[in-house]
Amino acid sequence: MAGRLDGKVAFITGAARGLGRSHAVRLAEEGADIIAVDLCGPLETVDAYPPATEEDLAETVRAVEKLDRRIVTAVADVRDGAVLAEVVSAAVAELGGLDVAVANAGIVSFGGTLELEERAWRELIDVNLTGVWNTARAALPHLVERGGGSLTLISSIGGLRGMPAVGHYVAAKHAIVGLMRTMANEFAEHGIRVNTVHPTNTDTDMIQNPGTYRMFAPDAPEATQEAALPAFRSLNAIPVPWVDPIDISNAVLFLASDEARYITGVTLPVDAGALVR
Repeated sequence: MAGRLDGKVAFITGAARGLGRSHAVRLAEEGADIIAVDLCGPLETVDAYPPATEEDLAETVRAVEKLDRRIVTAVADVRDGAVLAEVVSAAVAELGGLDVAVANAGIVSFGGTLELEERAWRELIDVNLTGVWNTARAALPHLVERGGGSLTLISSIGGLRGMPAVGHYVAAKHAIVGLMRTMANEFAEHGIRVNTVHPTNTDTDMIQNPGTYRMFAPDAPEATQEAALPAFRSLNAIPVPWVDPIDISNAVLFLASDEARYITGVTLPVDAGALVR
């Protein structure tokens, strides 16, 4: 059976590991060639978890090539719109077009409204909001040239509700929804569908490390759902502390596929019921 994305090319930011790698592999499984971009380095105010590395990005390459799909990678900062546009244009020229874009790159840091440092606010907004805008601006001209496509912005349950100690993150993720709704209107006439996906906590390096996971389960001998569940019991209606990356990637795949050909302007939660609590 043909894959749902046979003959397509997908551009994904934050693709070195975590959700980004999961999206790259899942879309490649369905036939897409991949453009994978990641910073692969530290950020000044993010110290709760280690940064992705170039070896992480190389592992994404190996995973995609194992599926017999092509992949073009670049180490680039989504905060630099000019560089990102150059990277995408060069990759599109190599792979022959662009059909799908996933603005996935994002960071998190922590602090209450009165405790959060201004530099942490600015860095997160620059990555999680301006970086999404830059990603869209790099991808959209190629989607228009292609005659249509899918642009998915990865938001969060924090893009649809308030959450303590991450006001900057929540602000950025809410703002992404506004961008999505605007672009869904602006680019519908070009056959481009624009949507957001809203994960609850997901099993990635953001939570599976001493800086964040241990904050919620400091006495746990290992990072398991069972150990973390008491701390997260009030978050999700379905009694799990987090979902898996594949759960988010399946939603991205659906929105990228012809199965969602008339779906645009949608905020799609993949949240184990967090938003109905």
